[in-house]
Amino acid sequence: MSGGPIPSEPTVYRQAPNPSDCSFSTEELSTLPRTRRRRSRLPSLHNYPIIVHCHLCWDWVWQRPQQFISRLSRQHRVLFVELAAPDPELVAPLARFRVPPEFPQLTVLRLQFPSWRWGDADYVDSERRRLVRAFLAGPGAGQFENPVQWFYDPMAVTAFAGQLGESLTVYDCMDELSRFRGAPPELLKREAELLTRSDVVFAGGRKLFEAKSRGHGNCHFYGCGVDGPHFGRALEPETEVAAELAALPKPVMGYIGVVDERLDYELLGQLAEAVPGWSIVMVGPTTKVDPGALPRRANIHWLGQRSYAQLPLLAKGFDVCLMPFARNEATEYINPTKALEYMATGRPIVSTAIPDVVSNFSSVIKVAGSTEEFVSLCRAAFHRPDQEALERGMAMVADHSWESIVSRLEGHIEEALLKKKSMKVAE
Repeated sequence: MSGGPIPSEPTVYRQAPNPSDCSFSTEELSTLPRTRRRRSRLPSLHNYPIIVHCHLCWDWVWQRPQQFISRLSRQHRVLFVELAAPDPELVAPLARFRVPPEFPQLTVLRLQFPSWRWGDADYVDSERRRLVRAFLAGPGAGQFENPVQWFYDPMAVTAFAGQLGESLTVYDCMDELSRFRGAPPELLKREAELLTRSDVVFAGGRKLFEAKSRGHGNCHFYGCGVDGPHFGRALEPETEVAAELAALPKPVMGYIGVVDERLDYELLGQLAEAVPGWSIVMVGPTTKVDPGALPRRANIHWLGQRSYAQLPLLAKGFDVCLMPFARNEATEYINPTKALEYMATGRPIVSTAIPDVVSNFSSVIKVAGSTEEFVSLCRAAFHRPDQEALERGMAMVADHSWESIVSRLEGHIEEALLKKKSMKVAE
């Protein structure tokens, strides 16, 4: 594949009647009403609209983009543009939009292309731009004038940078996507262009910050936050353990997250063999790995994806939380969202030696340098949990709410808007 962002897992749109749901294809663009493009001007420093370009679908795993953007939508009108995996049954590009009932100021615009056109870079870029412009001129008319363009997907820069009358460009770099399996060869070049065009850059990990700040003078490190009350439900007596865990042999070691090339499957297999009487529970969708190649042991339970609302119920059934990451290119720069989420559940955590885990969380998380040490730390975490580390984890959760981080992000954006406003006045 070339010319588009890394394909994300497809999501299924709810079919419930909703006046905000809509679909339109390329052929239907001419039937949409058009509006005159306004001259670019700076919006209010506090109430600017935001257009987000993301390589992850809104309804997939709830992580950094959803946590940030859902909170930003409380103050700002947001258009979340996602690119789903290509569909072999489509004969023309398709755009669908909807407003999630729980986020009335957020519109999800989903773009999807036929598989046979996916490798045509120029076509994908031009059609992405055309479909979004059609939405902005039709159903979204007047709602997203002079927006802040917010990029998670560097591959979108060619289609959209400088094309939507934006007042500011933000790049929130959550991963080193060029290191992921299946990354398009153009990604590095496009990310370099995005860094050049961006007014503000946020980095989701310490190593990411060190790398991106070398190429941008207004780069800021903001790791992941946590919804403490949500995951803290795992500590509440009235919270029931998820039924699918209640009957498993104890103790239970659990993982919540995407099942992809970042996990060490050999380690999981050896862990299962070392503690055959324990249960290992893996919760999350599988992508970019062959499900048939996953280690199969009697005590490993692959549960698949579960909703965000279910996660505290699952975590309540864990005795030890696992972060069994492989040491490879895909994990060199990650700052796992699950670290703080695990801490909020009050469970001990064992991880492999991922750089950002070592630098940010080693006072709370037990870090193993080998398979043997990983197994040993899991045993110790269950039999002799470190209460002081658990308390440090709770303090860390209290200091890293998503709300506090989003407030600081908005502060940087307002500073950049004010700077641009001052420059315009000076002209």
